[in-house]
Amino acid sequence: MANSPQAKKRARQTERRTEVNKARRSRIRTFLRTVEEAITSGDSSVAKDALKSAQPELMRGVSKGVMHKNTAARKISRLTSRVKALG
Repeated sequence: MANSPQAKKRARQTERRTEVNKARRSRIRTFLRTVEEAITSGDSSVAKDALKSAQPELMRGVSKGVMHKNTAARKISRLTSRVKALG
């Protein structure tokens, strides 16, 4: 357990940060899920719209430090190719 005041403060800050990051990660996953569902339904216009709204969310996660930029780029790339395959 943290003993010094600084360590106690860091523990409090970590708790707050963790909650914020959890919410961000959850929001990103929700956007990704909507794209996945649109792809499985086979509707290309809905999938394109869902992907358009998911891309900024992914990149926002990168800028906020929730996920690595290469991870986000890989997810966007793979989803884009799957949406493109729908025609």
